[in-house]
Amino acid sequence: MVPSFDFSNRWMKGTHKGTPVENPTFSVVEINGADAAAFRPVEKTRGRNAKQVTWFLILKAYHAIGCVTWFATVMWSLMGAIRKRLVQREGVALESDKLEKGKVLFRFIKVFLVSSLVVLVFEVVAYLQGWHFGNPCLHIPRAADFEGLMHLVYVAWLRFRGEYIAPPLRALSKFCVVLFLIQSVDRMVLCFGCFWIKYKKIKPRIDGDPLKVDDIEGNACNHPMVLVQIPMCNEKEVYEQSISAVCQIDWPRDRLLIQVLDDSDDESIQWLIKTEVTKWSKKGINIIYRHRLVRTGYKAGNLNSAMSCDYVKDYEFVAIFDADFQPNPDFLKQTVPYFKDNPELGLVQARWSFVNKDENLLTRLQNINLCFHFEVEQQVNGAFLNFFGFNGTAGVWRIRTLEESGGWLERTTVEDMDIAVRAHLHGWKFIFVNDVKVLCEVPESYEAYRKQQHRWHSGPMQLFRLCLPAILRSKISAWKKGNLILLFFLLRKLILPFYSFTLFCIILPLTMFVPEAELPLWVICYVPVFMSFLNILPAPKSFPFIVPYLLFENTMSVTKFNAMVSGLFHLGSSYEWIVTKKAGRSSESDLVVAAERETKSTIEQQKIHRGASDSVLVDSNQCKEQKETSGTPVKKANKIYKKELTLAFLLLTASVRSLLSAQGVHFYYLLFQGVTFLLVGLDLIGQQMS
Repeated sequence: MVPSFDFSNRWMKGTHKGTPVENPTFSVVEINGADAAAFRPVEKTRGRNAKQVTWFLILKAYHAIGCVTWFATVMWSLMGAIRKRLVQREGVALESDKLEKGKVLFRFIKVFLVSSLVVLVFEVVAYLQGWHFGNPCLHIPRAADFEGLMHLVYVAWLRFRGEYIAPPLRALSKFCVVLFLIQSVDRMVLCFGCFWIKYKKIKPRIDGDPLKVDDIEGNACNHPMVLVQIPMCNEKEVYEQSISAVCQIDWPRDRLLIQVLDDSDDESIQWLIKTEVTKWSKKGINIIYRHRLVRTGYKAGNLNSAMSCDYVKDYEFVAIFDADFQPNPDFLKQTVPYFKDNPELGLVQARWSFVNKDENLLTRLQNINLCFHFEVEQQVNGAFLNFFGFNGTAGVWRIRTLEESGGWLERTTVEDMDIAVRAHLHGWKFIFVNDVKVLCEVPESYEAYRKQQHRWHSGPMQLFRLCLPAILRSKISAWKKGNLILLFFLLRKLILPFYSFTLFCIILPLTMFVPEAELPLWVICYVPVFMSFLNILPAPKSFPFIVPYLLFENTMSVTKFNAMVSGLFHLGSSYEWIVTKKAGRSSESDLVVAAERETKSTIEQQKIHRGASDSVLVDSNQCKEQKETSGTPVKKANKIYKKELTLAFLLLTASVRSLLSAQGVHFYYLLFQGVTFLLVGLDLIGQQMS
């Protein structure tokens, strides 16, 4: 509510100390003469107090000048960043303008911002005029008391705000708070399940040694036939690492086939991948290069085309690795044995481990989310439900499971979740192995991360529309249907982005202009901080980033909400697949091996150079320069994101309005959240392009 700034009561409190006396019995005696000098040390004391007050004011002015200087420096740096982004925007043809989605949402936020600015100016003028009517229902001036047209409009605004805006806003906020509490309870139950797994040491186990050779000579090998697939598309930075890691898997060569499924449309990248496959083929590795002329269905179409080969029927299991994944040599020996004597098992999923999790702030925040996803969500669902969403990579499928579930379908951009849901409806069980980790990368730039999150949140809603009839008609138990519909899809894929965007990005700033619907402090501060604390538990080294994590998750709710709506209503961007850009980071062991290879190649080149002619040396140097030039990544300029910037100014406007209401926590939250939106909108988080 708009506070009353009448300080008369406060001043009167300072003058009426002690017991009030209405009829005093004493009299005031005026003292004159020589004795009066004893009662006049006041002038000296007053002089000393005046000097102290002067020094106090000087110190206050010094601190104020320091604060103003700091604020001016920050604003100057911020304006410099904005100017730099605008200059880059003029010189670079930004794809975000051509592919800008969610225009309706952007227009809504823009109208909301303009309205908030108008109301803020109006409220400031009313504050300066001394019109403080916190609740229009309590006290409204009479017609004779109006001081002018603006005063009349202000009172009318208070009436309209209290009677027509506040009730629906309170209802919407209560609805979102209920959803927020339900989702918080779900998170707490998952965390409790994770603690129970740790306490009871519950994890999938392998009985005996299923891969042990029966006879002494070793002729009867128990290793099943395994197919390994590496789908990729224009991923020049990481193809060599993934192919090298997969080719070094410890498995009998006659019982292992590697398929490199290249969907690249760049002929130079195709040639590089072919060369890498040929190199390993000459070393005796059973590896095949496949390239589709028509790239339909994205990754699902690529996998479906590879599974249609005639020789696939000779294999029992298939392991899938994306282009940036580097499995350990013992990956198959740690995952395939779970299928032994377990005919109902259809999938064994391994955990991801990130080689670049400490690269910048964005990768650290992603590591928090993904650690919670694998450590808590996947592990708990796998241990108690035998079902979870397939992560699309670092997993081993029973080929019969894929065939009975309908194979890879091209109807959504989340083909991994699609096949997992259909396999679950057919009665297959899944196992998540938390101890088996596969190295990979997380996006280092906000642009790549934003596109990835859009695909990850639009695809599930599109899949929900397509799978809902099949779920209702399936023969699985009622509680499994309820888990799929209510928890797996609605609560964790739809409700989460809906309430986080609506509650913290729309309702909260709106309540600053409609104080009758103010949100309680525990909704803004206590519960979000507690839930962020639970999310960070699987990554304890990330506790210093709990506040940036909370603010950044609210910022990402804009992208997730937009993606959820586009997938739910089948808008144009719901079927948009953009390959996540990789940086080609290597682990420490990979760097050591690369250094050894470079040393050996340098020695060999020196030996060759000693006996080579000048023309041969010139040709070799030219080839080397061309290879280095072609291998240099071409970076783009950082982008400006309109929706995030507009919301930043909206939240900052609301924070200024909260100052008039003397709402401390609300002000700081809106201020920090607005600054976070501003940094993200200017693309100042993550990798900085040049």
